[in-house]
Amino acid sequence: MIPSRTGTFGFRITAIIVGGLLAGATLGATPHVISQKDREFRPKEIIIKRGETLRFVNDDGELLHHAYLSSDTFEFDSGDQQPGSQFDVVFSVAGDYTVLCGIHPKMKLGVHVTK
Repeated sequence: MIPSRTGTFGFRITAIIVGGLLAGATLGATPHVISQKDREFRPKEIIIKRGETLRFVNDDGELLHHAYLSSDTFEFDSGDQQPGSQFDVVFSVAGDYTVLCGIHPKMKLGVHVTK
């Protein structure tokens, strides 16, 4: 067997690689922002990967919103969202979903979650 002679230099390289991987994972965790404004979700449709996060932001100056989803495989409920508030949801199950607003029935967001 040949002895390892990487020493401090090898340790530094390993630390840099691991640090880069962790930083990349953190950067990839940025939520997709869904604006709720003028009684609409913006965008109206989105494609994300399983495990990614949607951040619902109430961008209306005076209107409440209430994002929710109820399906056989996945559900969430933001409760009433005051103007300026936000609510994060991690979509952990692949599939096609329609997010609704409990206050404004015409508001619909199509979410396609891939594996």
